[in-house]
Amino acid sequence: MLKPRLIEEKMLILLRQGRISKWFSGIGQEAISVGVTSCLQSDEYVLPMHRNLGVFTTKEVPLFRLFSQWQGKKSGFTKGRDRSFHFGTQEYKIIGMISHLGPQLGVADGIALAHQFRKEKKITAVFTGEGGTSEGDFHEALNIASVWDLPVLFCVENNGYGLSTPTREQYNCENIADRGKGYGMESHIIDGNNIIEVYSKVSEIAESMRENPRPVLIEFKTFRMRGHEEASGTKYVPEELLDFWEKKDPIENLKKHLLSEGILTEEKIAHQEELIKAEISEHLKMADEEEATSSSLEDELKDVYQEFEYKETLPETTQKEEIRFIDAISQGLRQGMQRNENLILMGQDVADYGGVFKITEGFLEEFGKERIKNTPICESGIISTAMGLSINGVKSVVELQFSDFVSSGFNPIVNYLAKVHYRWNQNADVVLRMPCGAGVQAGPFHSQTNEAWFTKTPGLKVIYPAFPYDAKGLMANAIEDPNPVLFFEHKALYRSIRQEVPTDYYTLPFGKAAHIKKGDDVSVITYGAGVHWAMEVLNENSNIKADLLDLRSLQPLDKEAIFNSVKKTGKVIILQEDSLFGGIASDISAMISEECFEFLDAPIKRVASKETPIPFSKNLEDQYLAKAEFATELEKIVAY
Repeated sequence: MLKPRLIEEKMLILLRQGRISKWFSGIGQEAISVGVTSCLQSDEYVLPMHRNLGVFTTKEVPLFRLFSQWQGKKSGFTKGRDRSFHFGTQEYKIIGMISHLGPQLGVADGIALAHQFRKEKKITAVFTGEGGTSEGDFHEALNIASVWDLPVLFCVENNGYGLSTPTREQYNCENIADRGKGYGMESHIIDGNNIIEVYSKVSEIAESMRENPRPVLIEFKTFRMRGHEEASGTKYVPEELLDFWEKKDPIENLKKHLLSEGILTEEKIAHQEELIKAEISEHLKMADEEEATSSSLEDELKDVYQEFEYKETLPETTQKEEIRFIDAISQGLRQGMQRNENLILMGQDVADYGGVFKITEGFLEEFGKERIKNTPICESGIISTAMGLSINGVKSVVELQFSDFVSSGFNPIVNYLAKVHYRWNQNADVVLRMPCGAGVQAGPFHSQTNEAWFTKTPGLKVIYPAFPYDAKGLMANAIEDPNPVLFFEHKALYRSIRQEVPTDYYTLPFGKAAHIKKGDDVSVITYGAGVHWAMEVLNENSNIKADLLDLRSLQPLDKEAIFNSVKKTGKVIILQEDSLFGGIASDISAMISEECFEFLDAPIKRVASKETPIPFSKNLEDQYLAKAEFATELEKIVAY
């Protein structure tokens, strides 16, 4: 406990000197970090928070690497891309938080699920504060862990204040541990300032969890002696409260105990302090002398995704069958699971029921309940769980029952999955299936095509097929790709579009558009249901010789195919089902304007659905959709 305390005291000096930018103090809480981590095996994961420096020192992370991390230098863990404790390291089995706090609880579920899947007797420890227990992710993670009997040790450091908000304004129960009853979960209250109590009780609990896998909630009663971060101060804390907890300092009390028992002497303690201070000075010097971080633009862009070299897999035979769009997705999933034994499929009603669209019907019988998992209704928690699976070496496919519901899991997608490789070189090997689209009278909450929410976010791949052949091959590649993939499946195409498709396994690459029709009059660029709308209109207007591109992949995007088509025809119309403003058609239009301006013979035309939520009534939905407007606008641009 001395080491993190002495480091912190040094950091406070450096902060006043302006040599570091920010510090989240854990002074007074060292017994929890050190005690819990000491109870873990070297290959068991721990997910710390701001105030858990003792986790890193107990795991024996070299101090110069920690100091380089806090200075944003390359010997740290994030290449200068993130700060302080916002990092992970597989080398030390430490998985750092993101600022949104809550998702890391679900990530711990996923790590533990991977251990459970491999039948390993391992536990996972995750930290949060009493303030974090107010987040929905806390409740989702505990519920998932309880339902699935996951060996997660949920450690809540109840230190009195969430920044300046006292516990009486944070929750309205006597103890956070009492919530364990609501989840059918064992819970304990431990004096977080007594290292002997922390270590002895957590050791016993941890060993029991390894033999009898289950989640356990522990509330550590402690106190934060300094501000949330140093700039915040502690003026909002009553002086008598600070005095009370100062007397419960975990280091001073242990020191008194060891001295009184004759286990240590003042001289031995002083000598140990000098050794630690010398180590701190030596490692600070190493970090200070390291050059400031620099990087090339090429390296910055390269690290957004884990490198993935596409290898084409062709069908082993020439056998084909005519199947529906929905069957192609099911086949792609099934064959992907057959080829990847470390792949878990999760989603609401995907097991016995086979999914609301019956895409996973029969999967439970073939792959078993360990690989086909019904989930509680908690998108954020399950997506975070998928992230944890990837950290612990297991692939996953998560079905969002409708793409509209992804809003409940938006945070872990755009802030965890998308950024994790760029931040600390960890991939998110996750496919999110997104049944989407209108034209089936499903109304405002089951009809969105919300791909534009994600094409904006670096680190995600967005796939949107329009034909069975593409759907099967792209799904296979999505499973092989170690990066996060959002796979949009238009519901109106599920049972209306048929095509001859190879019965064997095969893959198709991302970032390659399909050339559906060739012509010189106008370039028609679209995807999803828009491809079929365009084909229908062009079949009715056979005099128009259009160059029709089905994008298939929105991120990465086949810019070369787009530009080549526009340069050939000189006119372009971009069709999307989503409403116009902020959609991908706008970005494609801007790219064409920048790259192909001198080739254009007419203004670029975008056609999209109306700027309203999606109505239920058929007449209103037909009026909303871009399909009818497309025919009129196509004729106008050809005649321009």
